[in-house]
Amino acid sequence: MKYLTLIITLFFINYSQKTDKLNGRYSYLVEEDNVYVQKDKITFKDSIFVFDNKFMPKGKISYGNTILLDHFINRDLIISISKDQIEKDTIPFSMHDKTNPAMNYLDVVVGKGKLIKIK
Repeated sequence: MKYLTLIITLFFINYSQKTDKLNGRYSYLVEEDNVYVQKDKITFKDSIFVFDNKFMPKGKISYGNTILLDHFINRDLIISISKDQIEKDTIPFSMHDKTNPAMNYLDVVVGKGKLIKIK
């Protein structure tokens, strides 16, 4: 009986834990002249993402205090997302250029956008 109680307790602990990874399909919108324009759709699975446009390469996701999407559209563009935003249906993000001459290219924002969850 105590093993059954232990199994049930462990099941509820694992079931109630929140995920801190991006999963599912999202539309991504980029801000152009203070208007958001939808560009494509993205599917996230754990540590990779794939665009619906088959000509775009797969990208990698790095999880930390800030979530980074590497190889977004091209090799030099990287996206940063605040970790506390990934539980929401609309996720704002910032774009950064790796070729920027600044010491830390993540400090320089070259564009903004939003990810909107597709249900």
